[in-house]
Amino acid sequence: MLTRRTLMIGSALALTASAARAQDWKSKYPELVFAVVPAENASGTVDRWQPFVDYLSKELGTKVTLRVANDYAAVIEGQRAGNIHIAYYGPASFARARIVGVKTDAFAIDVNGDGSKGYYSVFYVLAKSPYQKIEELKGKAMAFVDPNSTSGNSMPRFVLDRMGIDPDQFFSKTVFAGSHENAVLALAQGTVDVAANWWNAPDDSNLTRMLNKGMLKNADGSPMTKDDFRIILKSDIIINSPYAYLSDLPHDLKAAIAKAFLEAATKDKADYDRLSDGKNRPWQPVANADYDKTIELVKFVDELRKKKS
Repeated sequence: MLTRRTLMIGSALALTASAARAQDWKSKYPELVFAVVPAENASGTVDRWQPFVDYLSKELGTKVTLRVANDYAAVIEGQRAGNIHIAYYGPASFARARIVGVKTDAFAIDVNGDGSKGYYSVFYVLAKSPYQKIEELKGKAMAFVDPNSTSGNSMPRFVLDRMGIDPDQFFSKTVFAGSHENAVLALAQGTVDVAANWWNAPDDSNLTRMLNKGMLKNADGSPMTKDDFRIILKSDIIINSPYAYLSDLPHDLKAAIAKAFLEAATKDKADYDRLSDGKNRPWQPVANADYDKTIELVKFVDELRKKKS
């Protein structure tokens, strides 16, 4: 027969068991590593992310260390080795991780200010250039971002292939800039004639964030504006970037990580807003299956590479 006393005892036992499990994973994981790939320079990435990581440490009750990875491959290999417990992936790099067998699970996704969960790959040229469409850039120099970047490589190559364009043959030179910022800088400085990048909306893109920080200057030292750049091609929508934790982390730890992320916009609003310059809505749950189409895209790009080898 259930009584108030037995219910109270049961609740107390459940709380004790839960606390014991938490203490168990904290002894096994005295430190968690959270890795991100810089879309900007490394110091800017630390400034943007460290306050949130401090919040995460407080919520989990264990130390969380921010790691700014050199590139997406480093994040993939870090999770494969078990050295990175939580990672902020690009869609293509997460798909790549799943393809190569990394045991990682997506749990949260970026949400745009309008509520959508996608973004675009765009091709930028300088507004002062004569180029109005991609076909006019034959024999010119093209900047991609990173081999495992969705908007900076996989989607641009997919879009160009649909147009019958092989970038390595069509352009006189193709380079991997290493980051989205570097690709825009290469275009602004005249090193390349066209650059791939990510774009959410007219007032929310890597370009607008760089402009807001005063990173782009004209030859005379005056600040550049959005009017100094032109988009000549935009892709179909790409699902937003996921946050993923190692699949074999304890269930209670994974639940605590997800809870901390999903509550961040309320509990740590100032630091959450810093991550997107106040553009994004709160993170929402996401699943591995939501990236199945991205896996197809990455496999398509892999097939293109095989044909050329």
